[in-house]
Amino acid sequence: MNTRVLQLIGAEVGEGASDGGCKWAQPALRERGIQLALSATGRVVTWGDPVTAQPLRASNRLDAIEHFSLRLAAAVEKTLRDGKQPLVLGGDHSSAAGTWSGVAQFLRPVGRLGLIWIDAHMDAHTPQTSDSQAPHGMPLAALLGHGSDGMAALYGWRGKLLPHNVVVIGARSYEPAEAELLAALNVRVMTMEEVLDRSFAVCFNEARNQVTRDTVGWGLTLDLDGLDPLDAPGTGTPVETGIRLADALPVLAQCSTDPTFVAMELAEYNPLRDFGGHTAEAAKQLVCAALAPGEPVQALAA
Repeated sequence: MNTRVLQLIGAEVGEGASDGGCKWAQPALRERGIQLALSATGRVVTWGDPVTAQPLRASNRLDAIEHFSLRLAAAVEKTLRDGKQPLVLGGDHSSAAGTWSGVAQFLRPVGRLGLIWIDAHMDAHTPQTSDSQAPHGMPLAALLGHGSDGMAALYGWRGKLLPHNVVVIGARSYEPAEAELLAALNVRVMTMEEVLDRSFAVCFNEARNQVTRDTVGWGLTLDLDGLDPLDAPGTGTPVETGIRLADALPVLAQCSTDPTFVAMELAEYNPLRDFGGHTAEAAKQLVCAALAPGEPVQALAA
């Protein structure tokens, strides 16, 4: 049984996306009882101080994300050094640059980080390839060492993830430049077509085997648009034909019993698009499945 204190860290950022509603994800999930849901499973759960992007102190959107990433990385690293397990609640997915830089820095003295990236998108643009210049499309490239110093070189070093230590699951909406970068780096990408063909369970288990092979700890970053909009419509960029919630929950339950599962991040929840709270309920079920020991969580009826 996982006895570590679970610390929730609000990543209050929407500046990385064209729709900034994800900035209000943490207070909305807090109000909808995410701590109570996790506590009911038997985990000791606390709230850390939220980390908030401050656009008025920045020269542009990327600058705001770079400063935010540094502070989020420090909060995540401190949580781990305090012996707690972090659950980062975003926020647009630019938060991943800070979240996983903090985890990688914590693990660096003993080994490398592995990461499963569930997302409808590849998030592998750089400022040189992105037409929109939206930083939430850049965090995976940054963690692999490509992009601006403020996202890719936190703590003064690049390559928080090695290409063979990360697997993307569920991609189905992306641009050629992103696919070309990940292909050139030989990053394993399991498109949604592959997930539908092989099943989410088979793909996730294969990904888990890969990201734990040469690493000392691994994590999961879950963009809610990786799910099918039928189960999680409240995101800024929903994409049809995604992973079904009922398929994801029993598979994610295996994470909680793995002592090398160090952290989790939930991104792109947009409460301004979540009419009726349907997506918030899905988010609570997902984190409870992945972080709480015991029997697999069952999906609620739609």
